[in-house]
Amino acid sequence: MYWTYQFTTIIIVVFLSKEAQFNYLQKERNSMKIKSLFSLATAAILSMGVASTAVAEDKVLLKLPVWFGTHLTGLGSSPLFFADTVNAASGGSIKVKIYEPGKLVATKEMLESVSNGSVNSGWGTPGYNTGLLGKKAAIFSAVPFGPEAPEFMAWVYYGGGRDLWQKLYDDAGYNVHAVPCSIIAPETSGWFTKEINSPADLDGLRMRFFGLGANVMEKLGVTTSLLGSGDIMPALEKGAIDATEFSMPAIDKLLGFPKLLKHNYYPGWHQPSTMFDLIINGDTWNGMSAAQQATIESACKATMLDGLALGEAIQFDYMKANVESGVTNHYWSDEMLAIFRSSWDEVVAELVAEDPEFGEIYGHLNDFRANYKIWQEWIYLPRPSMQGQ
Repeated sequence: MYWTYQFTTIIIVVFLSKEAQFNYLQKERNSMKIKSLFSLATAAILSMGVASTAVAEDKVLLKLPVWFGTHLTGLGSSPLFFADTVNAASGGSIKVKIYEPGKLVATKEMLESVSNGSVNSGWGTPGYNTGLLGKKAAIFSAVPFGPEAPEFMAWVYYGGGRDLWQKLYDDAGYNVHAVPCSIIAPETSGWFTKEINSPADLDGLRMRFFGLGANVMEKLGVTTSLLGSGDIMPALEKGAIDATEFSMPAIDKLLGFPKLLKHNYYPGWHQPSTMFDLIINGDTWNGMSAAQQATIESACKATMLDGLALGEAIQFDYMKANVESGVTNHYWSDEMLAIFRSSWDEVVAELVAEDPEFGEIYGHLNDFRANYKIWQEWIYLPRPSMQGQ
């Protein structure tokens, strides 16, 4: 009898209006004096089932091309985590389908393709679109000598950075809604064939380098190029480049760098943390229900947490394996870090002079950081010096 009653209830509520559904279920709860957790859970499941049925006609398929191969654990794997989370949490209302780099659209065409609706979503980081958005876009990816992950997320979510992130796309005329959707731990700052003890050792090198840090290296006489992950090793093997940076040890080892380059430098002054975003076509986003939008936003925050935790959890094993294969880990001297820092200050001054909007965004971040420093200096233990390591 009990299950007959439950089945009858399901049939009744499915065909009622939303208001009538609520009133009916409320009346049934009161009349049956439901008190057990099992009965309450049943009522909740019924309500969720009704909601899913009500929005069934508004299902969304996000075809999601990604910038990084999903085999790159801690970097390219984040879109997979995001897709699994959305597919499970939305109850079928949203389906995310991942497309490996170049399979649906060329990575360099991703932003324009999402904006014009050729595809309805994409995954990357603004720093790869500086040719379309200006160098200021790279601030939302990684900032040399900038914030580590907790501070970066604080600025983006609660310090106004998210609004400036969206404004970046809006002002450039792109019809996209941007959602910060992952973050990774610091990257190593370079793989070299020989030790680097002074700026003179950098002068004349050809090096793969990303983002605003590339401007710093160019100040020191390095010729930089931005190669995709799959192009780096062939370029090293052919002698087209002499050195590279790409990501964290787990990913760098996967790409094969330790086979050719035996000197790996730390810390990641150029990328203390790196953020990524999900971009969704503006019309697609506006056509979603509030519940669907909330699912996307929540899944991105979950992916942010997973990306950071995973990245922090797996690096030391790869660092140990690198050492066993003959790699020497180096920590930049205070003198070299000071040179990188002073060169970065020069780069900032030039970029602000070229583009006042760069200065607006960078200034906004620095204002937040000045206040954050009050908290940071009082609450955290000092880190031991790595000088001489």
